[in-house]
Amino acid sequence: MGIKLYYTTVTASRTVKSQQAEVIRILESKSIQYELIDISVGGELRDEMRSKAGNPAAVPPQLFNEDQYCGDYEMFSDAVEDDTVDQFLKMA
Repeated sequence: MGIKLYYTTVTASRTVKSQQAEVIRILESKSIQYELIDISVGGELRDEMRSKAGNPAAVPPQLFNEDQYCGDYEMFSDAVEDDTVDQFLKMA
């Protein structure tokens, strides 16, 4: 599977929760298959996400196509508004 969504099931942040839910809703509405990777199960997954994103302070949700970084929620949201989600996810 190509698209990977790094997210967390453990957060006190309403913003993170709503952003994750919105990304999932949009991916599903566009019938885009994806793999969920829950960084709350171990610090190594959080570190892996941050390393791949090239940002030591990156927080979920973060999107990748395999190991290629696509972007964060703000970038995804911009792609949705511009109707360029396939390009954003490096599927086109």
